[in-house]
Amino acid sequence: MTQPKFYFFASLTIFIIVAILLITGSFVLTEPLYNGSTIPMGTPLTWLGIMSLPLAIYFGIERFRNPSKTYKFLSPLLKFSLATTILWVPVSYLLAGNLSFSFSEKEVFQGGQLAMKLFWGYSYGVVILPLLLLIIHWVLKLVNR
Repeated sequence: MTQPKFYFFASLTIFIIVAILLITGSFVLTEPLYNGSTIPMGTPLTWLGIMSLPLAIYFGIERFRNPSKTYKFLSPLLKFSLATTILWVPVSYLLAGNLSFSFSEKEVFQGGQLAMKLFWGYSYGVVILPLLLLIIHWVLKLVNR
């Protein structure tokens, strides 16, 4: 098995496992990271899951690794997508003020309602962008046949 293929299957497996945990609302997500921790296991698991999505696309589609024509534009977007997923925890921590990413009805920005809306927008965006790039790839593949 070639390295890109191995990385593709590893990333895809991580993404699928984390997606199943999130969709089912597994108790694992709310368990503490370690004894006495206030950080839920869901934080690093979700982070791994959202990072694995653009990685699976990158390693699964050779045109993103060796771009030509349209992919010279799409490949940097996928790399930007990966960068936004890497920054997901730091940005989310700045918005929430905690690593469990819980928000309240406070009037202040950090941990408040506006920060919560920005958190959810950012969280959806880091998942939607790579999916959108994957859909564009499929459309280009159909059109170029």
